[in-house]
Amino acid sequence: MLQNNPELKSKIDQLWNKFWSGGISNPLTAIEQITYLLFMKRLDELDQKRQADAEWIGEKYTSKFDGTWIPPEERNWPVAEQRPIDKRTLRWSEFKRMQAEEMLQHVQSKVFPFLKYLNGAESNFTHHMKNAVFIIPKPALLVEAVKTIDDIFAVMEKDSQEKGQAFQDIQGDVYEFLLSEIATAGKNGQFRTPRHIIKLMADLVQPQLGHRIADPACGTGGFLLGAYQYIVTQLAIKAGTKDLAPDEDGFVRTSVAATFDEKRQFVLQESLYGYDIDATMVRLGLMNLMMHGIDEPHIDYQDTLSKSYLEEAKYDIVLANPPFTGSIDKGDINEALQLATTKTELLFVENIYRLLKKGGTACVIVPQGVLFGSGKAFKDLRQTLVERCDLKAVITLPSGVFKPYAGVSTAILLFTKVWGAKDKITKPATKHVWFYEMAADGYSLDDKRTKQEGFGDLQDIIAKYHVRDATTDTDRTAKCFMVPRADIEAENYDLSLSRYKEDVFEEVQYDAPGVILDRLIQAEVGDVDEAELAKIQSGIVRELLDLKGMVG
Repeated sequence: MLQNNPELKSKIDQLWNKFWSGGISNPLTAIEQITYLLFMKRLDELDQKRQADAEWIGEKYTSKFDGTWIPPEERNWPVAEQRPIDKRTLRWSEFKRMQAEEMLQHVQSKVFPFLKYLNGAESNFTHHMKNAVFIIPKPALLVEAVKTIDDIFAVMEKDSQEKGQAFQDIQGDVYEFLLSEIATAGKNGQFRTPRHIIKLMADLVQPQLGHRIADPACGTGGFLLGAYQYIVTQLAIKAGTKDLAPDEDGFVRTSVAATFDEKRQFVLQESLYGYDIDATMVRLGLMNLMMHGIDEPHIDYQDTLSKSYLEEAKYDIVLANPPFTGSIDKGDINEALQLATTKTELLFVENIYRLLKKGGTACVIVPQGVLFGSGKAFKDLRQTLVERCDLKAVITLPSGVFKPYAGVSTAILLFTKVWGAKDKITKPATKHVWFYEMAADGYSLDDKRTKQEGFGDLQDIIAKYHVRDATTDTDRTAKCFMVPRADIEAENYDLSLSRYKEDVFEEVQYDAPGVILDRLIQAEVGDVDEAELAKIQSGIVRELLDLKGMVG
């Protein structure tokens, strides 16, 4: 959406520039502070809308800003010493009219603490916001940021009315664009997965309402959001929604679930589970999902490879792009993981297999080295995927997909768990593996990642995957093809596409050497007869004539 809205993109760029010039140059820090302000704005807007809707239909509504609020640290004080805060002053629409110095003091000491305890002292959100701090240092920066965010919301409202896109979807797009500005890999090897790749993976696994869905290294929550939006969109289509247009990548998506009944809302809320070892990412993930309408997301601070993480066989779907950090301390690895390695790219895939219920499906991004690595742990993992799982697909991605973060070549593995780790295998689960070589994803493969015309291979992958057929998809010179398990076993469980793809060499017919030399001589001297040609003493022409005499 923002690709086609230069006004909105310009406003967001202005916001970034204000934070940069105001002394907050770390992208993650800036994202956090901007997110807090967006939350304050969103909270006020939603509350006023719900209040107006309730009045329209004659229902009673209790505003989040009715009455007074006592900061948690004062609640055990004697009543006479407590300083209740009028909640109306905590509204964005109220404090934005304050003078700069007063506004900064008010937001720091009253509005931000109120935001941290928004869902109650015992909520997951409050737990992870405990150590969050509001660090906008200058009154002038806060005033400018508040004004710019108001401008951004005004543009979003105009777009919603003029183009028919749901306001909540536009707001989500804006937040996604802000997250995309995190242009450097974090200390844990994290980098943001392009949202069109997430949508592709969601379309491949097709999550349904009621599935338990997890991402064991969730970062900002992109995969959980992708699954949520897929489910919401399918429910909206089944309910008769007809005005959903494909986005610039060819995907139909919405995140508006407000019209769903309470039971569906509850099931949706209880479907998504994310974990990350970076506290900042956990907060950003929580807020990302909340910005898209998920009121109380289940995202927690947890190292899912560690001994402290005990979940097993809990999830119907796992979507992930785990960090490729090289290796971790052997003493920290969960004892349930059997691979003799400290390489996280292998351990995460084994852990995802462990997290799946029998019949559960995973779609995970791995570095291509996992497909062909010669070490024992590499082979053991691939053997597990082929024998204990139904390995449905291996989709190789071009190396530019993750630029500007990294140029690593990656692949998507899609597999369904059939046998548990302790089960005796009576028959290997995989019969055939579908291979697809993605050449383009609809964006340039350089650091700029500029949108190109069309969808690249995205929609072709989805269409061909869902109609793949082992009896017909046998041409290994094609873009995609099926390989029987026996061939993979014979290749020591190598899953690299190049191992099975057959190249086509076309015979090229060349003109005779004499004909080529005549053409070169003519290019030098033009059309002349033999007598004139003999008189020409040009070095190049003389050498060409001599060469022609030699080849005949």
